Amino acid sequence: MRTTLTRAGCRLAAALLCVSALPAAQALGHQPAAPPRASVREAAPETARAAADPAYRILAFSKTAGFRHSSIDDGLAALRELGSGNNVTVDATEDAQAFTAGNLARYKAVVFLSTTGDVLNAAQQTAFEQYVRAGGGYVGVHAAADTEYDWPFYAGLAGALFHSHPHNQTATLRVEDRAHDATAHLGRTWQRFDEWYNYRSNPRSAAHVLASLDESSYTGGNMSGDHPIAWCKDYQGGRAFYTGGGHTDESFTDPAFRRHLLGGIRWAAGMTEADCRPETGYVPLFDGSGTAGWRQAGPGSFTLGDGTLTSQGGLGMLWYAGREFTGDYSLKLDWRMDGDDNSGVLIGFPASDDPWSAVNNGYEIQIDATDAADRTTGAVYGFKSADTAARDAALNPPGEWNTYEIRVTGERLEVFLNGRKINDFTNTDPARSLAQGYVGLQNHGDGDQVSFRNVRIRTSGGTPPPGPRTGPVKGVNGKCADVAGGASADGTRIQLWTCNTTAAQTWTVPGDGTLRALGKCLDVSAAGTTDGTKIQLWTCNGTGAQQWQPHTDGTLRNPASGKCLDAEGATWNDGTRLHLWTCHTGPNQKWTLP
Repeated sequence: MRTTLTRAGCRLAAALLCVSALPAAQALGHQPAAPPRASVREAAPETARAAADPAYRILAFSKTAGFRHSSIDDGLAALRELGSGNNVTVDATEDAQAFTAGNLARYKAVVFLSTTGDVLNAAQQTAFEQYVRAGGGYVGVHAAADTEYDWPFYAGLAGALFHSHPHNQTATLRVEDRAHDATAHLGRTWQRFDEWYNYRSNPRSAAHVLASLDESSYTGGNMSGDHPIAWCKDYQGGRAFYTGGGHTDESFTDPAFRRHLLGGIRWAAGMTEADCRPETGYVPLFDGSGTAGWRQAGPGSFTLGDGTLTSQGGLGMLWYAGREFTGDYSLKLDWRMDGDDNSGVLIGFPASDDPWSAVNNGYEIQIDATDAADRTTGAVYGFKSADTAARDAALNPPGEWNTYEIRVTGERLEVFLNGRKINDFTNTDPARSLAQGYVGLQNHGDGDQVSFRNVRIRTSGGTPPPGPRTGPVKGVNGKCADVAGGASADGTRIQLWTCNTTAAQTWTVPGDGTLRALGKCLDVSAAGTTDGTKIQLWTCNGTGAQQWQPHTDGTLRNPASGKCLDAEGATWNDGTRLHLWTCHTGPNQKWTLP
């Protein structure tokens, strides 16, 4: 049986979708065990997105009641050029009288292009609020955050308002979401010259951050190292996207920034889907930097390139052997099909290099949009179909990225596609348990190429961790983790030392999986995985080398390596260095966090 997917007003009719009619066990196949390390080779960067959008119209609004940016004219020219190449009609105005219910209803999105000050009167504000609540889209560019300070609805829509800025300079952006259409074309970092705003509040708790500034890469940032610069959010029925870039005229001739802007417009206008719910507390299992902790089961492999894993051959599975997950958790990952392809995400299976273990003892959340109902994208393979109407509305076509959230609460399994719930299943099979097991990615077979990015997990029932905590990290013999000499240079070793309450022993647990002292992060040197790898202080960079998970047995584990923070040797005097070591739960691997 084949099921053809459609989504109102979009491109799926023109896109190839994949087919698989094999039962669950046959789909993986009984294959000999593969070598116990991930079989991964380097690959080329991703291809471009697929089909064109249907025609739609946007309004570009650039009224200013304060500072006027010279880049507005360049921005309008860029919007018109993007529109002509992407089936978008762009109407431009600085007349606030355009903000009536009847006129706004003509547009899929309204772009606030470096507006400043109070630009709408009370009646116009009411019309715009009604437009957003009816599902309209908002795109804020740069000084859109320097607009309407006394209008609470707008402050929530924009996500954050302007505080100050340093001089124009080059900075490094960390691209936190490489699935959203505004940022999927970018690498893991993005170097740009622009005017970098500081904001009056941090939008992370209410918006989904797409990119943030590395405050160590430039001068003048004042947001304590967590500095979002582009984000998206669902807001009171509508969609809101904001980018802090766009001060300079040159921004609007930069192909990467133009594509960033187009992606934000496409999402705000409902032409593409994304998970724009706030996201905190996730720890990376695969962040694009390597596959430490992963193993290949069965034949086939995954290529690694541009921070992306792509399946080839099979039938097999790449599984994360660094940790078994017990209790409640939320697993998120980004995936993309390029055509008629097949894959899946496997959860709740025992450790094994035989992929039959995942078939017989776990569950597969399918990626294959045109098979039978219980074997299509979003289905719990062979057990329960997705809500196909919700799935069809949420699904991006081949060539574009999608995001799964796979949420386990006891024996309940919920599946979210691009932020929308599409399946709800409860395990009743005594031979299986969702509450204990490993996770993996399927490589289905020759011709099936499905790509994955940003595999991350949050434990403890999917609830965010508590707020930041600060204090000593205490270990064996009552001594403390200490930054040698109180130095803050990258590469400074971490050691044991008699507790003394100095800054060198004052660690912050911010809730993002890192441990921080002296403004930098506890780091595994060179992202190593071998016993004895140095533990050091290093500029925070969001990689797996700086992620640490406390376990109930007292250990502090680095998921990327699957190993533990360990005090060297057996005497543990002042100056004993800390290193990475195979977990054994001895006294020199037990730590108490603030």
